[in-house]
Amino acid sequence: VPIDNSASERSIRPFTIGRKNFVMINTVKGAKASAIIYSIVQTAKLNNLSTYYYLDYLLTELPKLCAKAKKGNIDTASLDQLLPWSETLPENCRKPRR
Repeated sequence: VPIDNSASERSIRPFTIGRKNFVMINTVKGAKASAIIYSIVQTAKLNNLSTYYYLDYLLTELPKLCAKAKKGNIDTASLDQLLPWSETLPENCRKPRR
């Protein structure tokens, strides 16, 4: 068992630094939107994805799915291909292995 908790401190560091920016979020909708984006970014990092290219891919593909959706409901099978662990993600979203 490691004697220090440096790994856990490093993992929460971006969030604690970002708190200063979160002061500007003074609505419930803003807080929810921020939490969604933060969750997407952290999940992408855990799945060894380039967060910039993954977010770019999501913001490109989601409007296409919304246009195809009936009554504003996107089919969950269509969303499965956009998840961070999907095998169908483009290669530029994946970080190269060292």
